[in-house]
Amino acid sequence: MLPLAWAAALAPWLVQPVAAQTAPGAPSVPAPAPVADAPPALKSSPRLTDPPEGEAAQQRPVLLQADKLTVRPDIDAVAEGAVEFRRAGTAIRADRLSYDSASDTATARGRVEIQRPGVRYRGSELQLQVQRFEGFFQQPEFELFELGSGGKAERIDFLDSARSRLQKAVYTSCPRDDGQGPDWLLRTDRVRLDLAANEGVAEGAVLEFLGLPLLALPKVSFPLSDARKSGWLPPTIVPLDSRNGTTVSVPYYWNIAPNRDATLTPTVLTRRGLALGSEFRYLEPAHSGQLKLHLLPYDRDTGTSRHALQLDQQGQVPVLAGLGGSGLRYSLKAYQVSDDAYWKDFSQTVPTTSPRLLPRDARAEQDLATPWGAVTAYARVQHWQVLQTGSGDDLIVAPYRRSPQLGLRAAPLLPLGLRAALETELNHFDRPDGSASATLPTGWRWHALGSLSRPFGNAGWWLTPKLSLNAASYRIDQADAALRRHTRVIPTTSLDAGMVFERDSRWFGRALRQTLEPRLLYVRTPYRDQSQLPLFDTAERDFNTVSIYAENAFSGIDRVQDAHQVTAGVTSRMVDAATGGELLRLGMAQRIRLREQRVVVSGEPQSQRFSDVLFDASTPVFNPWRLDAALQYNPDSSRVVRSILGARYTPAPFHTVSMGYRLARGLSEQAELGWQWPIYRGTSRPVGASGGCGGTVYGVGRLNYSMKDSRLTDSIVGVEYDSACWIGRLVFTRLSTGRAEAHTQISVQLELSGLSRIGANPLQVLKDNIPGYRLLRDTPGQPFSRFDP
Repeated sequence: MLPLAWAAALAPWLVQPVAAQTAPGAPSVPAPAPVADAPPALKSSPRLTDPPEGEAAQQRPVLLQADKLTVRPDIDAVAEGAVEFRRAGTAIRADRLSYDSASDTATARGRVEIQRPGVRYRGSELQLQVQRFEGFFQQPEFELFELGSGGKAERIDFLDSARSRLQKAVYTSCPRDDGQGPDWLLRTDRVRLDLAANEGVAEGAVLEFLGLPLLALPKVSFPLSDARKSGWLPPTIVPLDSRNGTTVSVPYYWNIAPNRDATLTPTVLTRRGLALGSEFRYLEPAHSGQLKLHLLPYDRDTGTSRHALQLDQQGQVPVLAGLGGSGLRYSLKAYQVSDDAYWKDFSQTVPTTSPRLLPRDARAEQDLATPWGAVTAYARVQHWQVLQTGSGDDLIVAPYRRSPQLGLRAAPLLPLGLRAALETELNHFDRPDGSASATLPTGWRWHALGSLSRPFGNAGWWLTPKLSLNAASYRIDQADAALRRHTRVIPTTSLDAGMVFERDSRWFGRALRQTLEPRLLYVRTPYRDQSQLPLFDTAERDFNTVSIYAENAFSGIDRVQDAHQVTAGVTSRMVDAATGGELLRLGMAQRIRLREQRVVVSGEPQSQRFSDVLFDASTPVFNPWRLDAALQYNPDSSRVVRSILGARYTPAPFHTVSMGYRLARGLSEQAELGWQWPIYRGTSRPVGASGGCGGTVYGVGRLNYSMKDSRLTDSIVGVEYDSACWIGRLVFTRLSTGRAEAHTQISVQLELSGLSRIGANPLQVLKDNIPGYRLLRDTPGQPFSRFDP
C-alpha cells in the first residue's frame, strides 16, 4: 500500500470507456443524411452517463462529427479537423480519426483527447477496439481535476474493460513553470491495473523530492478504490527523541475480512532496539473493539523486556433482551504496561489524560421492564495500575478500586406531574497496588439516593421544589478504625426558581434579542457528624458557575454538606435575532450562608457568610476577537482568588493567536500563548524545485509558562511550509514528565498533495494543543496543459 493515490484515482478512467449522452434525434453514421435537407448538427452534451453494457451497447449508433467527413456505409469512416467520435459510451476528440466498422476499431492521431468528469487524458495516437475496449494510447498525459494533479506515460495498453498496463508512468501534483521540474514526482517502470480484482501493481516505483530520490520500492501493490487492501503503509520517522533516539517505523496493513483488520508496525529505536506494535480491530453484529500490543523484547537502555497492552471492547448480549430493552450491554477497557517508567519512554502508547493511572474497567448493565417504570441493573469492577516514579511529592495517591460495584437505577412513573429518581449501590473499596495510600481504610459501603420533585412553570419561569435523601451504611475492614460500622440518613430540601426576560434590541443596525435570567436556589440540609467516615469517592467540587447551583458541595457519597443557604445569580445574553447565535454572555452568582457549614473534607468549618462572587463573560462580538473571562472574587479580602482569562484573534483561516492567563492564588500562576500564523509568503506563482521558494511558511506553537516557578513547563514550536503541491512540517515538542524532567521530540513530516504523508505525524499534537489550529489544505495546481519533468 505505497501511497499511489494517483493510480487509484486514475484507474477507473484509464480502463473504462468514457460515456457520453447523445443528443436526441441525432443521426447515426454511416447512414447518409437526406440530400434535400441540411445535415443536422451533432449537439455536444456536458452530461455523461455510465457506459451501456451487453446487447444495449452493441445497438448504440456511431456518432461522428468533423470539419471534413468521408464515409463508406458499413465499411469505414475518416474524419479530419475538430473530430468528435462517440459510440458505446466512448467519446474521443482528435485532429484525425478513422473508424473501421468491420473490426470496430477507431484510430486517432494528432491531438487526441478523452475527457469525463474529474479526469482528462491526451496523447499523440490512440488505437482502440471500441466495444471490447482493447487497444493502446501512445504518449498520454492525464490530469485529475479534483486533486489538481496529473502525469504522463510512454504508453497505455487497454487489455479489456477491467485491465490495463502503463509503461514508464510519472505522477505529480506540482504545476510546471517555464520548463522547470516539479518539486516532487513519482516514477514507475510499469503499472498494472485490474479493476475486477481491485488491485494495482507498480514495479520500479521511485519517489523523487526536490530532484533527489526519497523512497524506492521494487514492487508494490495498492487498491484501486476506497476499499481496504493489505500492504505496506508509508514509513514514520522521528529524527530525534530525547528518550528513544531516532525512530523508524514501517506499518503493514492486513485486511483480514470486511469486519476485521490488523496493523503490524516493526520499529527501530536507535537507543533501545527493535520493537513491534500491533493493532487488531473487529466489528461484529453485537460486539466491536480493538486490541493493541506494543512489544520491546530487549531494551538496550534498561536491559529488560518491555510491553504495553490495551483492550477496548463493547457490545451487547441479546439473549437477555426478554428482560427489557435490547439486552445486556457491556464494555471492557484495560491498559497494562510492564514498568513504572513506561509512560515517560513511550507516551504515545498510554492515555494522555492520566498517563500514570491506567484503568482496568469492566461494566455491564441490563434494562428491566417493571410496572413502576424503567429500571436499570448494573455491575462494575474498576481497578488501576499505578505508575510511581520518583519519591516524596512525586508519588500519587490513586483512587480506590471498586471490586465489585453493584447497583440499580430507577425512574418511577408518578401521577400529578411528580418526578422521582432512585439509585442504590453496593461497593467494596480497596487500595490499588503501588498507591501512596497504605494508611487509608478499606471496606464495604451500601448507599441509596432518592429524590422527589414537582416542576412548575413555562418558557418564561420555573419553580421546582425537591426532597432528596442520602442514606449510606459502612463496614470498615480495619480493626483499629474509629467506627467499623456506621449508618446515616440525611435529608435535603431545596427550591429552585428562575425567570427569563427577553426584549428586542438593535446594536449598530443589527437586530438582537437581549435576555435577563435571574435564578435563586434555596437548600436546607441538617448537620450530621461524618468526620469518622472514610472518603472512598468524595472530593470537593470545583467552585464555578455550574457547581455553585449544586445542592451538595461534594462529589461522591461519603460527605453530605450541612446547609442552610441561598444561591443567587443572574445571567444576561445578547442573541442574534436572525440566527440565534450568542454574541455576548455575562453572568454573576454568589452563595449566602444562613448558618455555618460544619461538614468539610479538609480545613476549618466555613463561617464566611457571603461566599466568593463568581463572574463569567464570553463574547465573539469584537470580530475577529473572541474574549472569555471567569473570576472568583473574595469580598472580604477584596482580591481575586482565581481567574481564567482568554483571548483569541482569528482574522482569517490559518491566522490565529490565542492568549490565556490562569491564577489560583497561593497555588499556581500560568500564562499561555498559542499561534498559527504565516510568517513568509513567496512569489504569487508556483515555482519548481530549481526556481526557489514560492509557497507560504506558517509558524505554529504553544508555550505554557509557570510564573510561580519562573520556567516554561510545556512547549510546542514548529513551522509548516505550504507550496501548494506539498506541505512540510517541522515540530519541536517538550513536555514535562516531572519537576526536573522533560520529554523532548522533533517530528518531521512531508505531505505530498494527492499522494500521502511521510514521516512522523505531529498533526494530533498541534490540534490538541493549539486553540483554533486548522489543517492546511492543498491548493489545486494549475491545469496540466504540458508535462515535462
